[in-house]
Amino acid sequence: MLELVTYIVEQLVDDKSAVNVTSEEADGVTTLTVHVAENDVGKVIGKQGKIAMSIRALAKAVGAKEGKRYNVEIAD
Repeated sequence: MLELVTYIVEQLVDDKSAVNVTSEEADGVTTLTVHVAENDVGKVIGKQGKIAMSIRALAKAVGAKEGKRYNVEIAD
């Protein structure tokens, strides 16, 4: 899942070297935190948060298939 989210975010941003996705597990939920360059945050969130919601929907679908729960957060 970490690789999938990293790949998607790298395709959206201008500064691919600044992309960093970290994973942290607590209470059966894996939280993926996306860090990007300050100028690219809007590109990852999208208009009205639609891109961020799409990334979260993909993570939820893959998690359901794997029997896991994922939460995707975008760091400021």
